[in-house]
Amino acid sequence: MSVLDNFESFKSFLGDRMNQAEGQGMNHGAVNEVAYEIGDYLSKNVEAKNQEEAVLRELWNVADEKEQHAIANMMVKLVQNDKPQS
Repeated sequence: MSVLDNFESFKSFLGDRMNQAEGQGMNHGAVNEVAYEIGDYLSKNVEAKNQEEAVLRELWNVADEKEQHAIANMMVKLVQNDKPQS
């Protein structure tokens, strides 16, 4: 099963990668830039596997670069909000 098959799995995967980056000392701005690069790669190279990903891809494709950065930043916030509270 691909991480892209289910949106919750996709968010969990992104959250894990974000935690790893932060654990290695990457600052918030760098995490957001990586999220932008991942979003750009996915929109150009990977077919959406569910409705949520299809919507994100469509939004990404009609957005200018500034708006794409905003989408990436919102995805970072989304996965941060999904972190279990300690």
